[in-house]
Amino acid sequence: MSIVTKKGDHGQTSLMYNRSVSKCHPRVAAYGTVDELNSAIGLARANAIHPFVKENLLKVQKDLVGLMGELATAIEDMPRYKKDGLPLLTSEATAKIEVIVKEIEAQKISFKGWATPGDNASSAALDFARTVCRRAERSICGLQEINQLHNAEIIVFINRLSDLLWLMARWVETQ
Repeated sequence: MSIVTKKGDHGQTSLMYNRSVSKCHPRVAAYGTVDELNSAIGLARANAIHPFVKENLLKVQKDLVGLMGELATAIEDMPRYKKDGLPLLTSEATAKIEVIVKEIEAQKISFKGWATPGDNASSAALDFARTVCRRAERSICGLQEINQLHNAEIIVFINRLSDLLWLMARWVETQ
């Protein structure tokens, strides 16, 4: 089977369970931006020198894959999504990020004022991923504003993730 299906040639795409929507639908924008975030984190992981960064970014990426599936499911299809046993983001995922943040903060990593990205390739990639994360957060908040977000933990997770990416970039700069 070819990757070329031509189904999207007229500006439509399918959500989970074959629900057709416009490619500029807010839900598509949200999960698409999380996909960009996952790629940006992959770039940061590929540029990382420290195993601590590589290992923790990979864990985050695995959570993002499930999150994309959740975001790609219309509200009315969520009962089916849950019944099918597909992953839902939980507060445990957010707690894992908070543990990493505390581990870095315990090393007295902090920064006064605004950070200027680009100290090195690894920290710059983390800062880039952070900005994509913030854009994903804005898209997801847009879903919430139109009552199309079924899991409020997603916003909490993405917010913590942007904090982690900022802090990791500062940590890398001190190594």
